[in-house]
Amino acid sequence: MILPFDDAHFMKKALLEAEAAYAQDEIPVGAVIVVQDRIIARSHNLTERLNDVTAHAEMQAITAAANFLGGKYLHQCTLYVTLEPCQMCAGALYWSQIQKVVYAAADPKRGFRAMGASLHPKTQVVGGVLENDASQLLKQFFLEKRN
Repeated sequence: MILPFDDAHFMKKALLEAEAAYAQDEIPVGAVIVVQDRIIARSHNLTERLNDVTAHAEMQAITAAANFLGGKYLHQCTLYVTLEPCQMCAGALYWSQIQKVVYAAADPKRGFRAMGASLHPKTQVVGGVLENDASQLLKQFFLEKRN
């Protein structure tokens, strides 16, 4: 009997995306979207490369997943993202009606909760999965930027 993968398994895949962003001098945030234990979208921040403030990892993943599924709703999907979504991404996630959002590190200054945004009422939210790994990558990135 094959057991389904857990949240940590898929968060590790999102962390690989965050590391790819880091290597491209992007803020190291990565995301994957999963349906039935299958990754259907992978992304990371592309705001610098695309010169686009909306090119967050979550936004890229939502678009890729919708294209894969052939529809705008992500009812049976889970987003794994290394940083708590901002209010812009929360708005897009709200409209996608995604089933579940799992994030690693909280963003007490710019996260959707701090900004007063909300996700769809049916969306389950889980925070803190591999939080230390994601936080360390972000801290390292910004420390290098300051030096």
